[in-house]
Parts: sequence; C-alpha cells; structure tokens
Amino acid sequence: MVRTSQATTFSTSPYFFDRGPHGTAQPITELVNPHSRPIVSYYFPRGVGGQHYGERHPMKPHRLTLTNALVMGYGLDKQIHNIYDPRPATQEELENYHDNDYIEFLSRVTPKNQNSMRQMIDNFNCVEDCPIFADMYDFCRMYAGGSLAGARKLAAGTTDIAINWSGGLHHAKRGEASGFCYVNDIVLAILELLRYHPRVLYIDIDIHHGDGVELAFYQSNRVMTVSFHKYTGDFFPGTGKLDDNGSGAGKHFCLNVPLQDGIDDDMYLTIFKTVIDDTVTAFRPTSIVLQCGADSLGCDRLGAFNLSIAAHGECVNFVRKYNVPLLVLGGGGYTIKNVSRCWTYETSVLVGAEIPDELPATVYDSFFADSHWKLHPPLTGKVDNQNSAASLQRITISIRNKLRYLQGAPSVAMQEIPPDLQGLVGDENRTAEEKDEERGTGQAGERRMGRSIARNEFFDGDNDVDQDSTVGKTRGGSTARRARGGRRGRGRGRGRGAASAATSTPVPGDEGDADVPDVSLVPPKRGRGRGRGRGRGRGKAADKDKEKETSTPPTEATSTPAAMDVDVDI
Repeated sequence: MVRTSQATTFSTSPYFFDRGPHGTAQPITELVNPHSRPIVSYYFPRGVGGQHYGERHPMKPHRLTLTNALVMGYGLDKQIHNIYDPRPATQEELENYHDNDYIEFLSRVTPKNQNSMRQMIDNFNCVEDCPIFADMYDFCRMYAGGSLAGARKLAAGTTDIAINWSGGLHHAKRGEASGFCYVNDIVLAILELLRYHPRVLYIDIDIHHGDGVELAFYQSNRVMTVSFHKYTGDFFPGTGKLDDNGSGAGKHFCLNVPLQDGIDDDMYLTIFKTVIDDTVTAFRPTSIVLQCGADSLGCDRLGAFNLSIAAHGECVNFVRKYNVPLLVLGGGGYTIKNVSRCWTYETSVLVGAEIPDELPATVYDSFFADSHWKLHPPLTGKVDNQNSAASLQRITISIRNKLRYLQGAPSVAMQEIPPDLQGLVGDENRTAEEKDEERGTGQAGERRMGRSIARNEFFDGDNDVDQDSTVGKTRGGSTARRARGGRRGRGRGRGRGAASAATSTPVPGDEGDADVPDVSLVPPKRGRGRGRGRGRGRGKAADKDKEKETSTPPTEATSTPAAMDVDVDI
C-alpha cells in the first residue's frame, strides 16, 4: 500500500507535461538529400551521458543526454547525413599525446582502490575538480574516441562538418588532469588532422581559457590557437593574457582575447568576427576545430558573461561560412538545461535547418518548464558589463599587430604521411569504411570529386595521379612508359629517373656511351654529368625525336622500351 505522501511518484507522473497555451515543436520529417553539401556527421558515444562525476560536482554529463534528446525531438537527425556511435579510443591512441604512466594510472584507479593510490592521485592532480569516479577511464575513452573519429572522417575527406558534443575538454595536460578534464581529446584530434592538413586553426569560445590546447602547440607554427575567455588573473585557470602569443617556431601563432565580466552579444560578436576574420585571412587554415563551451552563456552556474543562445550560435555560423573542414566540439557549461538548448540550436545551424522557438516533447520536459519550454529563454542582462569599446579596440589592434608578423601562412614540405593512430592496434575490429580511411586515400566509402584530387597536370584519366604504369603512344610512333622524370623542370646530369641510359641508341657526339647495358637487366641510374638535362614529354621533344630518326640509322633492338626524350647540352 502506498502512503498518501508517496502517491505521486516518477512512474505515476505524466509522460509529457501539459503545456497549456505553450506550443510544441513538431519534428522535421523530410530526409536530407544524401548528395547535398555540406556533409554533416554527428557523433554520440553510447552511454557517455550516463556518467556521473559526483553528487555536488558542477560537471554533469547528463547534459549530453538532454542535448541528444532535443536533437532527435526536433527531427534534426533527418537532416544529418551520418550518425555514429564511435568506438572508444584505445590506450595507444591516448598515448599519442599523454604520458604512458598517466594513462596507466587512469586505467587502474577506481573509487575502491583510491586510498591505496593517494600519492599517485596527488601527483596527477586528480583531486577536488577532477575526482575519481566509477568508469572514469571508460568515460575518457568514449569522448576521446568521438573526437578522433570525427577528425579521421575530416582527414579522409568524407565529411565536411563533424560534431561531437561530448568532446572539447580543453584543460587536460600531457601528464595530469585539470579543470574537470582528464584526457585532452582536442589535442588528439588536432594531431590526427595534422597528418593530412598543413595548418589547423583552433577556436575556443568557452569562458575559461583553453590552456591545455595552447600549451600543447605553444611552439608550433602549424596550429594557430585563438581563445576568447574571461581573464582577471585569478579566474580559472589564471592563464591567457593578451601578451601570451607562443614561443620558438610558434611565436605569434597563439592569440588570446581576454574579456571582463558581463560582455553582451553585440560586443562579443564584433570582436569575435573581427579577430577570426583577420586570423583566417593571415593564417589560411586548411581545417578548423571549434570548441563551443556553453559556460559563456548568461546565467551559467560558473560563468559571468551575458551571451544569448542566438549570439553563441552566430559564432558557430560565422565559422561555418568559411567552408573549411570543421570539427565542432562541446566543452564547459554547467546550467545543463541551457547547455542542451544551446548545442541543439547550434546543431540546427550546422545542418542548415530552421527550428521553432518551442521545444519538442521529450521525456525531459520537466527540465524546461520554468522557461515555458522555449529554445531561447532570456539569459542576458544579469551581470554588469565591465567591458568598454575602447578596451576591445585595444585588444583588436594588438592582435592585428601580432598577425602582421606571420608574413604569410606557413607551408609544409611534402613528406610521407605518418602512420595512422588507428593502425597502431592490430586486433581492433574495424569496419570496411575505416579500412578505406587507413589506406591514406581518404575515399572512405565515398568519392569526393572536389578540390583535393587531380593535383598533377599530367594525367590521362579523371582519377590518374601520375602512376608509373601508364603506357601511351609517343609522337614518333613508338610506345614508351610514362616516367616521373617526364615532368617539366630542370634536372642535374643526363636526366631524372629513367634518363638517356635507358636506350641502346647512342647520342651523337657522346663518345663515352658506346656500350650501353640492356635496360631489361640493369636498372637505370642517375647521371652525374655537369650538363643540364630537360625532360619534356611534349612540345619540342617530338621535333628532337624526328631529327634523331633522320640522322641515326634504326637499330635492331626494337623490343627495348624507348627512353624519355632528353636534350643534353655539353
């Protein structure tokens, strides 16, 4: 028998709240065209929202479950090309940035044995802000696996925008936890992107400074970090002042925009768009990582800004319009009902769908009853604005002066692509799509006929990338194997690659080449002559060939492949 005071329980409460005069959003039913651009991939690790830091801890992974429920409730899953439940990151993948002893510690420590590992817990800073909780290591592997999967998809060229709201934990260091963050999934994702992309731009709109990512690439000129955050000297993490701008090769490749309490939509959007536009123009990134910490919203439990959800989403929309491969991650945000609304709205921005202000009906209606189930509740004007137009102008001028030192975007010499992080684990069960990505071609089940193919001007077919096995007819009538030395350009000696030593026909005037070895038995070698050879596959090379035929009698070695035509000046 149930007591009168317990007559109303969760199981007897209505499944959906009666909203009365307040409307309910109807889900989108139209499916996205699979050939439309941009291609959006959405990553939600199964079970990531069920983790729990502790009863009184401000970080609530449950916000991810709320976000996913609103995304599905609006029907945005119909507008997303691919939705993935990514596999957890492996220990080998985590150790591509983090120290081995730190990852070993995370994999072994539990709430039951933490008393016996107290010294290691103190050494790795897993105290107070970063407590030990059940399944902590599995939680780290899940959100890091989502960011790595998105980065691999972008590097493979099979998606244009990758979304992982469970990622974005930007405070974790190489060998210690910090600020609710244990594993820095952002650094791992950027390292994956750097295998294919020469320049990566990292943008952080969390109210806290992205110190972990900045520290990881502080001396690199291939990653530009730009952080918009509150800075007073004592606000966590206490770093990110205007003068911190990198060191060594990374000098001027680290930009910080320190802001004060209460900044409003207009001021924030003005300085954000100005700084990002100048940075993209100077750095010319080939991919962008955007950390969308929602603690910069007004009314956040740990924040002090006055940003609305619309202004926060406008920052995402501004970055999206650059049409650069984009990895969008979560981050901070401690008023979970506002965090879920913000990331749901930004998901709609990224897929290009308009959603109404009324929230859809979900099992979590009780979270949003105080705002009458609205997507854009009033969040601004709660904190006095301590920023002035003059202070923001000084910041903008200072950043523009730093960007002048870049002297153009840095380039990267052509080199062998490093081994894939995923390829380090041989016993992992991979899908056919992931196996395609590992081959380095980026054709993971799709064909992207865009800006990244057919970079060589010498090709026979649409997908030919100057392969050595291509056989064609020369203008002189004989068949010849196309060689890489056939490209235009100057070369030392008697040609590049298979040069003049590949034929049994002597060159007039060259007395030292009377006995030429058979090309089928002796591999061609690079000449060491002082003359300059021009290897041309077209134009004047055919005229030279005709002159040789008239001046040199035909030989009997008709079965020997003809060599590339070369002019030799002695």
